[in-house]
Amino acid sequence: MKRKSTLLTLTAALALGLAACTGKKDAQTADGDQAAAQTVCPVSGEELGSMGEPIVMTYEGKEVKLCCKSCIKKFEADPAKYAAKVD
Repeated sequence: MKRKSTLLTLTAALALGLAACTGKKDAQTADGDQAAAQTVCPVSGEELGSMGEPIVMTYEGKEVKLCCKSCIKKFEADPAKYAAKVD
């Protein structure tokens, strides 16, 4: 009987642990969904990663990824325009 009780307790603990991990992942993706989903540079239209590691800029608390350093100046000249393209 003790063995069944221990097995049941371990199974419940494992299920709770998995549920907690799933909840944590959802919370992380809720914050970074938009940045994670962005695949194209809003300035040049190039695919992110095609020119090396993307540059991450922040505008009004929102992360905007750019394909390269060359796009920074244009982004900074009109960040609202390019941030809107990420929406």
